[in-house]
Amino acid sequence: MPSHFSCTMCGRCCRDLRLPLSLAEAAGWLRDGGETQLLCDAIPWPVEPAADDRLAAYKFRRSFPAMSGTLPLRVIVTVVAAFDGPCPHLQADLRCGAYDRRPRVCRIYPAEINPFIELQPAAKLCPPEAWDERHPVLEVAGRYADPSLVATIEAFREADIHDVGAKRKLCDVLGVRTAALANEGFVVIAPGREAMANAIAAVMREDEVVGEDANPASWILISNRRSTRDTLASVDAEARAPDALPDLHEYLGFHAASGE
Repeated sequence: MPSHFSCTMCGRCCRDLRLPLSLAEAAGWLRDGGETQLLCDAIPWPVEPAADDRLAAYKFRRSFPAMSGTLPLRVIVTVVAAFDGPCPHLQADLRCGAYDRRPRVCRIYPAEINPFIELQPAAKLCPPEAWDERHPVLEVAGRYADPSLVATIEAFREADIHDVGAKRKLCDVLGVRTAALANEGFVVIAPGREAMANAIAAVMREDEVVGEDANPASWILISNRRSTRDTLASVDAEARAPDALPDLHEYLGFHAASGE
């Protein structure tokens, strides 16, 4: 069955969010006075996956190599616009005050960025009337109907991959070396507007294409689950509890703490 959609301007999707941004978008968001953060998670990568593993290939392109002890990792860094309550650009009439320069992730909502996540209207913040069959077709059998929407999604994915090397350098500049285990949570880093703006400007000024690092940096894996830390330690990874995080870092876990 096709999914139909039209925005009702309810404003629900413009509150209490961490919006994924490209580095160029993050620079613009900071210039507009917004706040940004880094979300870091890491995937153990002891062996290369099968050549036909599409999900692994997708994760590989979005990540850079690192080590934790002797355990090889792929680290994914997501730069986000972060705000509690309404978006700083949300106006009283629920229109966007930065509509012409809004991030790509706002332009595509409620479509999905990740090609491995199925669109599920019930999981979205939009009211039921936004999905009425009288509205234009949004998606049919996993394919979005609007060519401009498809192009915007592709542009986001391309920027996400293009920025990987610069994000690694961004972590170098900011001294970030901790990540949550993938699927367990994120380490959230909030260095402040000025520090983030200066760091992004520094890495974006460099013209060279940044490839894979021949000498991956050493990272610490953070988990609020004792069993996870014990498992990581058993394979000679460096794992710590969230209370070991440095200033301006916090742990955003997907599971309740256990075994402390």
